[in-house]
Amino acid sequence: MNNKLLINFNLSEIAEGAVQAKFAKEVEKVCKNILDLNTDATKKRKITISLTYIPNDQRNSVDVVVETKSTLAPQVGTSTTMLLDRDLNTGYMAANELKSKIPGQTYIDIEDGKPKTDIGEPVDEVESKKETKKNSEDKKNIIDLQKNKA
Repeated sequence: MNNKLLINFNLSEIAEGAVQAKFAKEVEKVCKNILDLNTDATKKRKITISLTYIPNDQRNSVDVVVETKSTLAPQVGTSTTMLLDRDLNTGYMAANELKSKIPGQTYIDIEDGKPKTDIGEPVDEVESKKETKKNSEDKKNIIDLQKNKA
């Protein structure tokens, strides 16, 4: 008896090319993940094609379920420092990202070349606010002696 098998089951052609399309979609995901600068460049990626065969009782027909899955490199972690404070006059809480890496230290912003506070506010604006506040407080404390003449 001759045990030759005639198997005409080409992966790129079965299910009217759906398996090939699923594989191409997973390859696209892997390529995008490799090009993503937020992932580790050297981590391995993997594509799995799973074929599940479900025969009928007579063993003359088999349903084939094809699944594709990709294993991608995870996003690399990013950390920063957040400064927390409370305005004692108003009671409002404030939270800002520490941009200078050292609390209270100014730095030069590489995007615009201007000095900024540790939370990224332009020093000029902060100084201007302080001057405006100081001037308004000074005006409140000025006593007009001309008005008090009787």
